[in-house]
Amino acid sequence: MLDLVIDARPAALSAGFEVRRILPYRLRRMLGPFIFMDHAGPVHLAPEQLPNLDVLPHPHIGLSTVSYLFGGQVTHRDSLGVEQVIRPGEVNWMTAGSGIAHSERFEDPATLAGGALEMIQTWVALPEADEESAPSFTNYQPQELPIFTDSGVWMRLIAGDAFGLHNQVRTHSPLFYLHVVLQPGARFGLPRGYPERGAYVAKGSLEVNGRTYTAGQLLVFTPGIDPVLVAPMACTLMLLGGEPLGERFIWWNFVSSRRERIEQAKADWQAGRIALPPNDNAAFVPLPQDRTRPAGSTPPPQPLS
Repeated sequence: MLDLVIDARPAALSAGFEVRRILPYRLRRMLGPFIFMDHAGPVHLAPEQLPNLDVLPHPHIGLSTVSYLFGGQVTHRDSLGVEQVIRPGEVNWMTAGSGIAHSERFEDPATLAGGALEMIQTWVALPEADEESAPSFTNYQPQELPIFTDSGVWMRLIAGDAFGLHNQVRTHSPLFYLHVVLQPGARFGLPRGYPERGAYVAKGSLEVNGRTYTAGQLLVFTPGIDPVLVAPMACTLMLLGGEPLGERFIWWNFVSSRRERIEQAKADWQAGRIALPPNDNAAFVPLPQDRTRPAGSTPPPQPLS
C-alpha cells in the first residue's frame, strides 16, 4: 500500500529561517510533477527579529513555485515588477519558465498574526514544451478555491482536479494539490486517476492500514491502491501528486530536462542577465560555490526522476 515514507529533514531557507524539507529525497526525487516541498514553521518570533527570515532575490528556471500559508504573511517581489502580500488560504503560483528572480520578505508585524508564521512551498516542474515559457505570477484568492465539507472533513482544492472539484489555477500538466483537515475518527481517501499520489502529514497524526504516521512525514502510495486514511486525532494533510514528467536535472533553484540549460542559467545569474525585482534590487543571493571542488568550479546538476 505504501511505497515509501519520507521523513522531513531540517534545511535553511535563509540565514535565520530553518524549514523542514520533504522533497527532493534521495529515494524519491519527484511525486508526479512535484519536485520540491518545504514546510516552514510554525515560527514564533518577536517582530524585531522578522528581518532574519527574509529570503533575498534569487533566480529560478523551468518550474512553478506554489506558496500556501497556514498563518502569518509574506511579501513577494519579482523581476516582473509584481509586489504581492501573500496571506493564509491564498494560492500564489509563480511560473519561472525561461527565468525569473524573486524575494520573500517578512517585513510587516502582521506576519505573526495569530501567533505564528507557517507555510508550505512546493515547486512543480514544467513539461519540456513549457520550460522556456514566459515567466508569470498569479495570486488566487480563497474564494476562487472550491471547498468541500463532510462529517469530520474539510478540504480545499489548491490546484488541479480531484474528487470532482476544479478551479482556475493555471497548471501545465495533470496534477492535484489539496489542503485537508480531518477531525478525530474521520476517514478519507485519495483522488483516483493519477499514477503518483502522496499525503504529507502537516499536523497531528494519520493512520493507514493499522499503522500511525505523524507530523513531518510524507506517505507515498503504491499506484492503483485506494487506501483509507483514518484520523486518530485532528490532523492537517497536504495531498499531492499527478502524472510524472520524466527525468529532470536540478541544481540550486534551477530545474530543467537538459543539463546544459542549467549550466546556462548559472552563467546568466552570475553575469546579471536574470533581472532583479525592480523594487527589491539592493542585494541578492549569489550563485553558491561547491566547497568540495577547486575554486571556481561548480557541481554538475543532479538528475531527478
